[in-house]
Amino acid sequence: MSAHTPPASSAKPGSTAAPAELQLPLDEELVLKVIPMPRDCNQNGDIFGGWVMAQMDLAGAVIPARYAAGRMATVAVNHFIFKQPVRVGDILSFFSKLVHIGRTSITVKVEVYAEKFRAQGKYTKVTEASLTYVALDEEGRPRPVPGRA
Repeated sequence: MSAHTPPASSAKPGSTAAPAELQLPLDEELVLKVIPMPRDCNQNGDIFGGWVMAQMDLAGAVIPARYAAGRMATVAVNHFIFKQPVRVGDILSFFSKLVHIGRTSITVKVEVYAEKFRAQGKYTKVTEASLTYVALDEEGRPRPVPGRA
């Protein structure tokens, strides 16, 4: 799997308007920043999709950990979309927000934006996902999220 899906064009045919500059989300929290290195590449020279997924799982766990107040685990990747390739040296910013708290589970949205190391301040959305985490007891069984029982 590659961290690359060709972008869908949003421009109308024959349109000459320049695309609007991408703004980082204001309603989400920056939970992780990381720079992929050459060891994280796939056979095409792009960053391996599995590496991006692992970083998304780490970033996605930050907000649920506040609510779980103890052991938890990823129970589902509800959707995951690779929008653009990630390159060695890109600065990746992972933004997350709470979507839902259930009796034993917590779902978050995670979006990843890349900026070139030598052209910082211009962002491209490269990945987005929805992940669900479950609070676990000491035996690894689902337990109620504190305050939600």
